[in-house]
Amino acid sequence: MSDTPLKSDQNTLPVPMAPAALTETPSPSARDGFHETIDRTLASVQARMTMGVSPYAAASAWQDWALALSRAPGRQTELAERFWDNQWQAFKGAWDADAGFKPAPGDHRFDDEGWTAPLARVFKQNFLAADDWWAAATQPQRGMYQRNAERVSFMARQTLDAMSPSNMLWFNPEVQRRTMETGGQNLVNGVMNLANDWLSECNMQCEESSGDFVPGRDVACTPGKVVFRNHILELIQYAPATEAVQAEPILIVPAWIMKYYILDLSPENSLIRYLVGQGFTVFCISWLNPGAEERELSLDDYRRDGVLAALDAVERICPDEKIHACGYCLGGTILSIAAAAMARDGDDRFASITLLAAQTDFSEAGELMLFIDDAQIAYLEDLMWAQGYLDQRQMAGTFRVLRARDLVWSRLIRRYFMGEEEQEFDIGAWSKDATRMPYRMHSQYLRSLFLENRLTAGRFAVEGRVIALKDISAPLFVLATEEDHIAPWRSVYKTALFTDDDLTFALVSGGHNGGILSAPGKKHREYRLGHRPPGAQYVDPDSWHTRYAPTSGSWWPVWTDWLRDKGKGEETAPPGMGAPEAGFSPLCEAPGLYVLQH
Repeated sequence: MSDTPLKSDQNTLPVPMAPAALTETPSPSARDGFHETIDRTLASVQARMTMGVSPYAAASAWQDWALALSRAPGRQTELAERFWDNQWQAFKGAWDADAGFKPAPGDHRFDDEGWTAPLARVFKQNFLAADDWWAAATQPQRGMYQRNAERVSFMARQTLDAMSPSNMLWFNPEVQRRTMETGGQNLVNGVMNLANDWLSECNMQCEESSGDFVPGRDVACTPGKVVFRNHILELIQYAPATEAVQAEPILIVPAWIMKYYILDLSPENSLIRYLVGQGFTVFCISWLNPGAEERELSLDDYRRDGVLAALDAVERICPDEKIHACGYCLGGTILSIAAAAMARDGDDRFASITLLAAQTDFSEAGELMLFIDDAQIAYLEDLMWAQGYLDQRQMAGTFRVLRARDLVWSRLIRRYFMGEEEQEFDIGAWSKDATRMPYRMHSQYLRSLFLENRLTAGRFAVEGRVIALKDISAPLFVLATEEDHIAPWRSVYKTALFTDDDLTFALVSGGHNGGILSAPGKKHREYRLGHRPPGAQYVDPDSWHTRYAPTSGSWWPVWTDWLRDKGKGEETAPPGMGAPEAGFSPLCEAPGLYVLQH
């Protein structure tokens, strides 16, 4: 937690004290507290050693694969034939640069011209042959659990990526050439980088930014004020940049797994600054970075004291106007839950709802699902039980593993073999400024949404009553990104399957963060845009993709036009900053205090 004191004022609610005894979430059975504490303490030590990754989940997947293969002699013969065929192809490729195996599209590990040398070709071809064989060997088999097949394939790919000759000092021709050119200075610099990283790891320190991108100075610097604060959020109201603004304000709900300023990075790629410049009154939630004392914060606390509390404040500051709500990533998920509960209860304060790279159905949630089962969640729960939260290092490790080739091994080559210092940029600095996850909330989120998929299965209850997304009547703008490893676009598209209202779906180029940061003027940007009127028949994602051709450019202007169309189309004088008469006086300048907590 930050050492920055929070001043007491009329907009501040007291931070609740941690309960004297932990109430388990979930509680599978009543057990003697002393004996259960022994078990969970031991399990938490094991979980810390493995960074929260369950070895039992991995072992069971490999066991399932091996048993399925052992009873399939035809499959064994097929793989044996493929092995010898691959050896022949690799042999030809070692002698002829135009023959043999080629790296997959997007694989740049062997781009350097040094890999065309005869000896380097031998290493490359043998690796690519093994890569091809394991890709075939880990395909799903009859009688094998699909999840286990996907998990084995993922683990095999990760192991092979680690063993790539491009990661070996004595095999990589680019590293060898740099060593000759610098007289070995690159390796000296690499050893120093390795020592510094090792010391930081031993001290349990998170990666730190170079200081070139400081919130409030270089990033998160759109002018505004904190107009409301409670124990879970600060609400920022941004200063108007135009003489007149759209009547309806925008409330942005970011994910609590990240600092909000991914949407307010450098001025040239800040979505918030763009919205303000387009004549919108913008509010944004900045979540608390919780510590062990917030271990009992629940998923419903984020809905009630987060989304609804911010919505109430915006309503008081901009009275008599409906509100455009926008949720990003997990923020979109909790916004969907809040909107469905509001619709059930007859609360129609939303003029529209925008979901950016946000999932409501988790049955096809991508490679993150490889880490989610009962054994894995129990492991994480034990880890969080001991700490009170899941910290930045443990979460960052999971996301790096998903893209290890780019985020782990390429970095290893640059930093330790080439001896290069990493050039800091705004989104990279932001990615190091992560937040923690409270124990109770994260356990509920993983079990009720990721594991049990209750929201779209009609089993997610709010205040004791089940909610349904199809009750939402406000127009929806749902956006997904083509290369998203966290919220795959087909998973995001499933919002169309569980809603009946007016829905616009956009598929944009880029990844989970880069696709969102698509300011006008950026090169190589495109989007597909489709509209479904209320009551229209469902169109599957592949048919949708075929139906709508890509358009070059940024999706930002398209979205702001959509927001204007879903409002009254009226302009008015900008509202005041906060509403002192209603108890919402400005507390401090943006970006506030919570975003500075570490």
